[in-house]
Amino acid sequence: MTAPETAAPERETFTSRFGTLMTIIGVAIGLGNVWRFPYMVGKFGGAAFVLFYIVVSVGIGVPALMAEFALGRHTRRGPLGAFEAAGLPYGKQVGWFLFLVVTLATGYYSAVIGWVMYFAIGQLAIGAHVKLNAAAILPPDHGFVLKSFLLQLVCTGLVLLACAVIVIKGVRGGIEKASKIVMPVMFAALVVLMIRSLTLPGAMEGVRWYILKFRFSDLTPNVMVAALGHMIFSLSLGGTFMVVYGSYLNAKDDVATPAIWTVIGDTGSSLLAGLAIMPAVFALGMQPTQGPTLIFATLPKVFAAIPGGWIFGFLFFGGLFGAGYLSDVGAIEVLVAGLTDNMKITRTRAVWLMTAACFVFAIPPSINNAIFLPWDLTFGSGMQTLGSLVAVITVGWCIHRSAALKELSRDGGAKPIPMWLFYWIRFGIPAAILTVGIWWLLSSVFHTVQGV
Repeated sequence: MTAPETAAPERETFTSRFGTLMTIIGVAIGLGNVWRFPYMVGKFGGAAFVLFYIVVSVGIGVPALMAEFALGRHTRRGPLGAFEAAGLPYGKQVGWFLFLVVTLATGYYSAVIGWVMYFAIGQLAIGAHVKLNAAAILPPDHGFVLKSFLLQLVCTGLVLLACAVIVIKGVRGGIEKASKIVMPVMFAALVVLMIRSLTLPGAMEGVRWYILKFRFSDLTPNVMVAALGHMIFSLSLGGTFMVVYGSYLNAKDDVATPAIWTVIGDTGSSLLAGLAIMPAVFALGMQPTQGPTLIFATLPKVFAAIPGGWIFGFLFFGGLFGAGYLSDVGAIEVLVAGLTDNMKITRTRAVWLMTAACFVFAIPPSINNAIFLPWDLTFGSGMQTLGSLVAVITVGWCIHRSAALKELSRDGGAKPIPMWLFYWIRFGIPAAILTVGIWWLLSSVFHTVQGV
């Protein structure tokens, strides 16, 4: 199918290769790496999950990122315009649907970043000998707690306001500049925490369980599909974030380099987070299988048991906040680009409009976990997998093959990619993502297999 002829709009681009990499890695690295990855490792048995996660990040994550970057750069649009411009049937409607998904997901994601911010403040309060129960911000499992609800609204509002201040300055003056500062600081914090965790008595048992005790019998289909699904979640694949950031790539840049470095940065931060958490959990005789509460329920106890632990606690939650914050900035940018690309609206007005919309959508999941967990499952995992599938199919089947190959190759097509890689994008990756989607339906909707 041949894409319709459309005039590419004027587009702001990144100023440098370092800025490009820090920005794209920043939007990929988020709560999924430092919050979700360790508890997924714990739930799915350690080393087998970790090893397969690395394999699919390289074999599927890199080419899938290349495809989304290529789609964005080819059309110079975000999801609201990219699918239509690339020739996908009902592309405009698909774009608006994914736009709505990102809006709904950004609301609850901003609320979680608010939790992290409050826990970072709680660690500072411990150092200042001020009594502050950071866990008071967490929503109840059922019912309604006014204190938790109000704390979440205040912290969510502050997070979204901080995002708006950066996004309103644009790609170069705001997002790229912030990413150059936050990303190196976050990696430094993770390294410091990893070193401290590894020096605890008994920490090596956690290391052995985490990366050394691999058995092929542990590599079950459920573990493999869970690792693949988390990779899609963690890399921010979904036909939205990376399409927008691909639209900001310079025409002379190849899409393989940022894709490779994004996977290195994203996977590396996940592995560092695991090494910062699992050895400490084992050293203190705690269980790694606690699920989503692993960080918020377990780590404050870990830090309390360490001399000067509030310092390490603040570094951890501060670094986690920085990672989540950059992803949230990326989400707001997706929405703002969608409006400015397709409507006669200024960037400033679009920023405040979408910030307000995300705040409104943060309210329902802030009530309790009975609302939050299905919200996260539906808009964070299931719909993101669907968006990634649509993006890869669009590049592999809707854009004219010569145009797709040119975007995927280096130096404007002068150094073509191997044809096997193009066919892997066209056939292999959709099949893998469909496997995840079918598994999600069976486990989460029909409950016929064990879910995450």
